[in-house]
Amino acid sequence: MVARNRLRKVLSAMATATLIAGTLVGSSLVGGTAAQAAASLPCDIYAAGGTPCAAAHSTTRALFASYNGPLYQVQRASDNRYLDIGPVAAGGVANSAPQISFCARTRCTITKIYDQTAHHNDMPISWGGYWPGPGPNGSDIGADAMALPLTVGGRQVFGVMVTPGVGYRVDHAKGVPVGAQPEGIYMVTSSTGVNGGCCFDYGTAQNSHNADARATMNAIYWGKACWFGGCVGTGPWVQADLEWGLFQNETGPNKDPNNPGVDYPFVSAWLKNNGTTNFTLKYGNGNSGGLTTTYSGRLPNGYSPMKMENSVLLGTGGDNSPTGSGYFFEGAVTFGFPSNATEDAVQATITAAGYEFPPMIVGGQSGRCLDVPDGTSTNGTRVHLWDCWGGTMQRWTYTANKEWRVFGDKCLDASGKGTANGTAVIIWDCHGGTNQKWNNNPDGTITGVQSGKCVDTVANGTARGTKIHLWDCHGGPSQQWSLRD
Repeated sequence: MVARNRLRKVLSAMATATLIAGTLVGSSLVGGTAAQAAASLPCDIYAAGGTPCAAAHSTTRALFASYNGPLYQVQRASDNRYLDIGPVAAGGVANSAPQISFCARTRCTITKIYDQTAHHNDMPISWGGYWPGPGPNGSDIGADAMALPLTVGGRQVFGVMVTPGVGYRVDHAKGVPVGAQPEGIYMVTSSTGVNGGCCFDYGTAQNSHNADARATMNAIYWGKACWFGGCVGTGPWVQADLEWGLFQNETGPNKDPNNPGVDYPFVSAWLKNNGTTNFTLKYGNGNSGGLTTTYSGRLPNGYSPMKMENSVLLGTGGDNSPTGSGYFFEGAVTFGFPSNATEDAVQATITAAGYEFPPMIVGGQSGRCLDVPDGTSTNGTRVHLWDCWGGTMQRWTYTANKEWRVFGDKCLDASGKGTANGTAVIIWDCHGGTNQKWNNNPDGTITGVQSGKCVDTVANGTARGTKIHLWDCHGGPSQQWSLRD
């Protein structure tokens, strides 16, 4: 979506914001209108197709049209209190406003992702496994609750940013296929924030948290790993983690020149396994279009029949391998082998949901993006220019309060409330002060409400790492900014 289309969407939701068409367009993640709940959402469609959801997890929206319970739980560091986040209404998107208030000026962690089915297969932070996590007694850790802001249907929500060591898991899950029973899985993720570590998985695994034997897992792996060598392309790819191997086909590595990797802001990833003769892998663009099948055929040697167990996991391998990374927005595990028509219908609800990241702010002179170094959220971190790649440290949200926000709760800030030439531009906890308010002007400049000075690159710099400061407005290219999706 181009900036002008974004402007048309935002005007009705945030009439008080300063929005400038054609140059710099403010996009709000708060105050948007709630998306209309679909008549049928993913788990309604799976049930109608005879393959009901055995587990359904999302921090962004309900996966049943009737669901109005909690989606996930956060805990704040300041007093260790918990808060459940639910949808705005039955079948709706997540209501993030309580989280933003609850987590203000402190760190919040996602401590549980609730199952939306009647089985209540809620996923807490994993206790660890053969490979220990970085938490207490080798447990994993929870994701930063504010680290992955986005919108669904124009309304602010938060995804799960899995970084190495983050993991969630429920053992002996109810109603989940075991042994050679057929099973389907899908999740919505992203081509951003992914690596080649093991293993950013979502699906079912062994209850022991050990790599017990081949065929004891059936999980989607999303990433750049090529376990058996000789892959065509660099990924990321949708693969099947079946234990003792990541498989893109019956032999393992991708050999398809038409599948060098998938590059979409939002990706739907799919795996189904009938337990004896077939597993199928697919992917889709989470914003438009249908599904592409990358493999549908026999199981690898030694994997028929399957010996699946009923631990449901997110973010790690079956033995708690903790080095993978990726973004998670929604997903489900089904009892049964879903039809192609069912999966196509679920894909249609994903593309209709309206997943969207905040825009990047791009320097007119440099072509580089306003960036928070190393993705740190530490107060006082000075912003700089960096190559645009779409990470969360380059995604900025312009609010009705004239703030430019990053990571959900950090604001672009004039350091020390300074107004002089050379005042450093940093990030800081959002507090509503005038040194955190900015005007977006028709000439493409951004000016501080308090200082009246322009956001500018130091010494007209264009290189990676060039620092950002305030300077008298002169309209030069170092003070020109635009938005990019």
